[in-house]
Amino acid sequence: MTFEAPIKDMLFNIEHLSGWSEVNDLPPYGTLELEDVAAVLSELGRFCAEEIAPLNTPGDEVGSQFKDGKVIMPSGFEDAYTQFVDMGWQSLPHPEEYGGQSLPRVVGAAATEILNAANMSFALCPLLTDGAIEALLTVGSAETKDTYLTNLVSGKWTGTMNLTEPQAGSDLALLRSRADRQDDGSYQITGTKIFITYGEHDMSENTIHLVLARTADAPAGVKGISLFLVPKYMVNADGSLGDQNSVRCQSIEHKLGIKASPTAVLEFEGATGFLIGEENAGLSYMFKMMNAARYTVGLQGVAIGERATQAALAYAKERIQGRPVDGSSKDAVAIVNHPDVRRLLARMRAMTEGCRAMAAFTAGWQDLSLHGETPEVRAEATSIHEFLVPLVKGYCTEMGVETASNGVQIHGGMGFIEETGAAQHYRDARILPIYEGTTAIQANDLIGRKTLRDGGATALRMVEMIKQTEQDLSQGSSTARAISARLSKARTAFQSVVDYMLATGKQDINATFAGGVPYLMLAGNLISGWQLARSALVAEEALAAGDDPAFMAAKIASARFYAEHILPDTETQRDRVMEGAKSLLDFAL
Repeated sequence: MTFEAPIKDMLFNIEHLSGWSEVNDLPPYGTLELEDVAAVLSELGRFCAEEIAPLNTPGDEVGSQFKDGKVIMPSGFEDAYTQFVDMGWQSLPHPEEYGGQSLPRVVGAAATEILNAANMSFALCPLLTDGAIEALLTVGSAETKDTYLTNLVSGKWTGTMNLTEPQAGSDLALLRSRADRQDDGSYQITGTKIFITYGEHDMSENTIHLVLARTADAPAGVKGISLFLVPKYMVNADGSLGDQNSVRCQSIEHKLGIKASPTAVLEFEGATGFLIGEENAGLSYMFKMMNAARYTVGLQGVAIGERATQAALAYAKERIQGRPVDGSSKDAVAIVNHPDVRRLLARMRAMTEGCRAMAAFTAGWQDLSLHGETPEVRAEATSIHEFLVPLVKGYCTEMGVETASNGVQIHGGMGFIEETGAAQHYRDARILPIYEGTTAIQANDLIGRKTLRDGGATALRMVEMIKQTEQDLSQGSSTARAISARLSKARTAFQSVVDYMLATGKQDINATFAGGVPYLMLAGNLISGWQLARSALVAEEALAAGDDPAFMAAKIASARFYAEHILPDTETQRDRVMEGAKSLLDFAL
């Protein structure tokens, strides 16, 4: 089936959920008209539907290939990437100073979802480049920015993130890669890095590796890690490319999904690298890149959910099987008419729309955290944005897997074979809760850094905002009041768990972290449902005014379904957190 970007839903979220009126007045953006945003996203949607999405299935079938130390991309990828660069798509959210278009983060987020829904394997290349740009903008020297950023922002050069080693996965204290100082101020980087997305490929002129390594006199553990920039090809003083650096691709991985995206094993053999920032501060710098990547991986969860939902709905409308249970037809009908198929489709759509809404809400807070008018505004926005990032990464990716799985279920036996594409969505989705920090790692971050560290202040700030939405809904229609009641129960469950975390965090840390993933899933569910509840408020007002009745009625339907079928899961998660720690910790394994 063909892919169609959900532009109307994205624009709704941008206008009504992201704080657009405030974000759009921030200094970097000026006053961007929503009509301009619509034009940008519509053109990207067209390009992705016509040029990128058709490469998804053949790219999966062929995969990236490794031969004689080189990675060969599937047919069509290089040409599509050239078009992607020439049309300026990489540059959308990045500063004008380096050739970017300086669009708000929420617009960049919508663009990222479109690209990933069209072809996740393709989209991973610009995703990692975005992360490298983010890191260099934050901690790169003026010389480093001038040398590398313009070509990264354009997409002519691509970026990678090099953390993992054979013996050091999530525990980077075990990292062994070595950086030896040279007389000219550069470093020789030696070591092996694994799981490097687009670590080697033939689509761009140069690849800029950001690499974690230790200097000879570095302290042990994570405090002794530094960040280095290692170009595939050296860059001359005039900006031209020089000799190839001593970085060699040993192999690429054979994976369950995202097969067209090359996942490389890289050997740094005394490669020339340049220190980014200060020695021994590399992990904190890399977290800049990692946090950007974590948010974007959450968008990938939304994207795969959207693609799986579109495919499942199209199939359900054309697959004729089974007579209606109410006897309304003596003949078999399209399976979309059967109640349980409708349940699965409604869950897929509502869950995807809820996650998209939460991602848009989060992007708005990030813009305020970076460019808010006062230090107080920036501080509050930073705490809220940082609280939301693990929810976007953890909840949206887990929901992407569930949605893709439901897509296979709707296809039935046809979903279990490759021809329909449903199996590929499921395989591609499965990596998302793993990379850039597993769901459990996101949950640990949510507990330790985002809840316990500030005594629950940010979590309780969210509670107060949700209460205001409940009050607004309670003044509306019977549907709005029903949503308010469900939202209130979910918010109460969340508040109870926050109180529990604050209490047990001081008394029994194992019990606290035993409930980490349920807490994250509860919080992600609540925030997604809250954003759909806010959507219902807007949609009811628009519907009363006769504004786009079909779309607004669908928004209300999604919000109500989410409230009645998905938000109740928060109470189950509350019970798992508050009553399940002992059985978990005592379980004999």
